[in-house]
Amino acid sequence: MTVIRTIEALEAIYDEPGETSLVKEVNWITPEYRALIEASPFVALATCGPEGLDCSPRGDKAGFVRVHDERTLMLPDRHGNNRVDSLRNVVREPRVGLLFLIPGSGTTLRVNGTAVVSTAPELLGSFVVENKAPRSVLVITVEAVYFQCARAIVRSDLWNPELRVDPRTLPTPGKILATLSENRVGGENYDREWPGRAARTMW
Repeated sequence: MTVIRTIEALEAIYDEPGETSLVKEVNWITPEYRALIEASPFVALATCGPEGLDCSPRGDKAGFVRVHDERTLMLPDRHGNNRVDSLRNVVREPRVGLLFLIPGSGTTLRVNGTAVVSTAPELLGSFVVENKAPRSVLVITVEAVYFQCARAIVRSDLWNPELRVDPRTLPTPGKILATLSENRVGGENYDREWPGRAARTMW
């Protein structure tokens, strides 16, 4: 196996990036980039910490990531499994990366910056949904913003409804939990009860 170990060797096998690949990157949220953020109901949040890297899915109604100003985004932390892997990382290492997806669009948006975890009462209150406030909000200072071309979405045919995978062909969360725990947790009851449990604890 041939392994690339230097930047020089890496650059030798790739062409120079074109102007469009460079001019699209800015350190503030343009009106066009704001429109993409506000249209997105899903973002992947990347963080890093002493244990390594982590990438966590975050989703809500379109626009749930708030554009506070040209250099600041706010991401509420909704109800989850309480592992708080991403938040643990941010407390110790503030660098974050965001990848926004928009259903039906090939364009994705990448944001890099630094974040803090805020529990300011007035901030939490501004994110209330169905009378439930998040327990914390990530306040992200933007350092780089740029759109990603549609090649990955086109190649994967991600939004093609004819290519949706039938969930019945995949291992269920209950099955995975039962296997890994030697049937201490999970199983068919877990799968059967999850939709109702999730509906009660969505926010």
